[in-house]
Amino acid sequence: MKLIINGESKEVRNEITVQELLEIEKVEMPQYVSVQLNEEFVRSDAFSVTRLRDGDRVDFMYFMGGGSHPEEVAAVTLTADQVERYSRHIILEQVGLKGQQKLLAGSVLIVGAGGLGSPAAYYLAAAGVGRIGIVDFDRVDLSNLQRQIVHTTADVGRLKAESAAEKLRAINPDVKVEVYTEPLSSNNAVGIIAQYDFVIDGTDNFPAKFLVNDACYFARKPFSHAGILRFAGQTITVLPGETTCYRCIFPSPPPPNAVPSCAQAGVLGVLGGVMGTIQATEALKYLLGTGDLLTNRLLTYDALIMRTREIKVKRSADCPLCGDRPTITELQDEQPVFCTLKGTTGNANA
Repeated sequence: MKLIINGESKEVRNEITVQELLEIEKVEMPQYVSVQLNEEFVRSDAFSVTRLRDGDRVDFMYFMGGGSHPEEVAAVTLTADQVERYSRHIILEQVGLKGQQKLLAGSVLIVGAGGLGSPAAYYLAAAGVGRIGIVDFDRVDLSNLQRQIVHTTADVGRLKAESAAEKLRAINPDVKVEVYTEPLSSNNAVGIIAQYDFVIDGTDNFPAKFLVNDACYFARKPFSHAGILRFAGQTITVLPGETTCYRCIFPSPPPPNAVPSCAQAGVLGVLGGVMGTIQATEALKYLLGTGDLLTNRLLTYDALIMRTREIKVKRSADCPLCGDRPTITELQDEQPVFCTLKGTTGNANA
C-alpha cells in the first residue's frame, strides 16, 4: 500500500502499525517523536496498536531545542528623519503611515539573545518596533559567535542581554530596549511576558520552551516558537486559547540528555538567521494586523536539500495545558529552566 510520509509517497506492506513504520523509517529516538495521522495526533502509547491504511498521511514532528491584535494604538507623530528611515515600509500598502505608527507603539519580548534571538532582534529594531525586551542571563562565549550575530568578539564575557541591547540602540535610537538578566522562571515569567504584545521564543532547551509556551498561555500573549538542530529548523506561531500550542504537539519535555542539544549535535550557524527572521516576520505581521500568521501550521526547513514543508496541526483535546481536561492549571518549572552542559557556561539560547 502507499502512504504519504513527511510529504513523500512511499510503498509499505499492508496494515503496518505506527510503531513498525517508525522502525522502517529508522526514526531516531521514536519515543520523543510526535506522530500525526491524517491531521489527528497518535498518542505514543497507541503506536503499537494503530494500524495504517492505504493513502494515509503520516507526519513525524521532532523536538528541536535550538491573544488578540491590539485594536487601537496611541497616535505617534513621525519626524522627518523617521519618515525617511521607514520610507520603504510606508510605501507598502499593507503598512503605510498608520502601520508604521502601530510598530512604533508596539512591543516584543525576545527570550534568548542567541542564534534565533539575534537576527529577530536586529530586524525588529530596524523595523521600528517601539519597545523590545531581551531576556538572557548568560554571557557571550567564543563558541556563540558562529551564529549569534548580535555579539562580536569584543563582547566575549559580557552579559548577552546588555551586549544585544547596545547593538539595537545603535541600529535605531527610536527603540526602547529593556533587559532582563535573571533567568526566566515560573516565578517571574508571566509578569514579564504580560508587559509585551508579542513574544519570540529564542531558547534552546526544552524546559525553557515549555515555560515560554505555558507562560504565554496564562498571560494570553501570542508567541513564535522556533527550534534549530544540525541542518534543520522548525517554527510555529501560537495564539493561546485559539490555536495549536507547543504542548498540543509535544505534551511534555523529554528527559534530560535524551535528545541532543545544539552543543552536543551541532548546528549550521545560518539556520538561526533563517528561522529567527521568520519569527521576526510573524511578530511584525501580528503588530500590523496583516497577512496570515503561521498558526496551526508547523513549518519545517531542511537546509541540506533546501526544502520547506508545512504540517497542518490543530489543538489537541488531550493537551495538558489547553485541552478539554487540562492538568496544568498553574505555571510550573519542568526542571531547572536553563541547563548547563559540561564545558559550557549555561547557554540558554540557540
